[in-house]
Amino acid sequence: MLRLVRESPVAARAFPFFCFVLLTSFQGSLGGLSQYWLYALKTGLGAWLVWLVRDRVPEMRWSVSLPAILAGVGVFALWVGLDGFYPSLTSIVGKGAAAAEPSPWNPFRDFGPGTPAAWACIGVRWVGAAIVVPPIEEMFYRSFFYRSVERADFLSMPLTAFAPRGFFITALVFGLVHPREWIPGVLCGMVFQGLVLRRGHLGDAMTAHGITNLLLGLWVVWKGAWQFW
Repeated sequence: MLRLVRESPVAARAFPFFCFVLLTSFQGSLGGLSQYWLYALKTGLGAWLVWLVRDRVPEMRWSVSLPAILAGVGVFALWVGLDGFYPSLTSIVGKGAAAAEPSPWNPFRDFGPGTPAAWACIGVRWVGAAIVVPPIEEMFYRSFFYRSVERADFLSMPLTAFAPRGFFITALVFGLVHPREWIPGVLCGMVFQGLVLRRGHLGDAMTAHGITNLLLGLWVVWKGAWQFW
């Protein structure tokens, strides 16, 4: 399997993402506190997989630019500012689905306010969201999925090539996997894809993604807005 991940352009960009999603699906289902230790596990595994494929995905290189910083701050503002002005997808589907939504991720509730265990969980979440999630999701959505919508041989399509169908489908899918924040999720997908189109690599999108997630994580803890987690 690891050889396939190293040798297949598709697996290199998709396998870390699907591993991350698989572990996410088990969070909270293996005991009351499994959401915390599984998050730590998937963060460690995700970081290792990103390191494993780093030389197989040449477009995955962190970079910092003013547009990336502004995009990251802007998406964070949208994520928080639009909250409460639109229904979640689960509420649209029906009350039964809404009732099935997992309770917010809140280590202060589960370990006690200000306890070392609670802050350890928060620290892992900050690191995972700001450093590990961006390359995993940008590899999958902005590099692989966007181009594969247009071409089976996705590597033959330059990252700077704008394809309306791939652009909007990718943004929509990115929004739908964030059922509570699906509208800012769609807008976020458009912004991050725009950064990739502008420079032809994932670096700016990864930076913007990391800034958004870090600011959101700080906001969650500062304001007690655990619903975002």
